[in-house]
Amino acid sequence: MTRTPVRIAREWGDQELSDLLAGEKALWDRFVRDHAPVIFAAVQRKLVPAGRSQDAEDVAQDVFMKLVKNDFKLLKSFDPARAKLSTWLTIVSVSTAIDHLRRNAKPTSDIDALPEAVLSVPAKEYHWINIPEGLLPARQALVLELLYQKDMEVAEAADFLGIDPQTVRSMHHKALTKLRGHFRKEADAV
Repeated sequence: MTRTPVRIAREWGDQELSDLLAGEKALWDRFVRDHAPVIFAAVQRKLVPAGRSQDAEDVAQDVFMKLVKNDFKLLKSFDPARAKLSTWLTIVSVSTAIDHLRRNAKPTSDIDALPEAVLSVPAKEYHWINIPEGLLPARQALVLELLYQKDMEVAEAADFLGIDPQTVRSMHHKALTKLRGHFRKEADAV
């Protein structure tokens, strides 16, 4: 992307700003002429990366409208002791561009309005493996059956077996560890 050189606006003195705020039309025209390039460049720096460069002129116009709104209320808030006028105008311009992007962002979909088919996750088909006889103790094999074949939660399986849920988790972990070890050895042998 090539950048257009920005003409740096000369800084305005306190008297010029006071006369401008008093409503002198010729000073306003000069203010716009002097500061439009800075404002437009700041707006473009936010809009171009967002793919909204076509809105730059409108947003720059919005900046000028904000400055004159309510008898120059925003422009009157400028404090030359805190920043140069061009810096302050850049901040106002960037803020206006960001507000524009937020207002015109694509609306997010209401999840309740979406059809269930869009939200559903396709069910995976699991195939139960044949666990070699005697590899797992009967209770560990039963825990795996309850959790995977009967699709029970840990608390349900614990209630069914009359044991603590932590015991179910422990047996589940031990069973999976044994199965991993067994099938790892089988895979290495092949």
